[in-house]
Amino acid sequence: MNTIKKLLGYVWMLLAPAIICFLLYEAVEKIGMASATQKANVTLQWVIILLIFTPICVGFFIFGKYASDHEYDHLPASSAEIE
Repeated sequence: MNTIKKLLGYVWMLLAPAIICFLLYEAVEKIGMASATQKANVTLQWVIILLIFTPICVGFFIFGKYASDHEYDHLPASSAEIE
């Protein structure tokens, strides 16, 4: 199980920047395709999307880093095990 956690940690660390790159690509593409009257609205929508998903992806990366560093190998079963 610990090997799976470590491998999935690497998956999360690779997935986080890939999501950001994909969102940036889509934003540039959609803003470029928008007409002059819709450009402001489309730009605002994509700025909001990027502002929301960037911290989420940073959290994915941090979670993956901890998983790949074996921080989640032993999880406490009860509150008595927490020091």
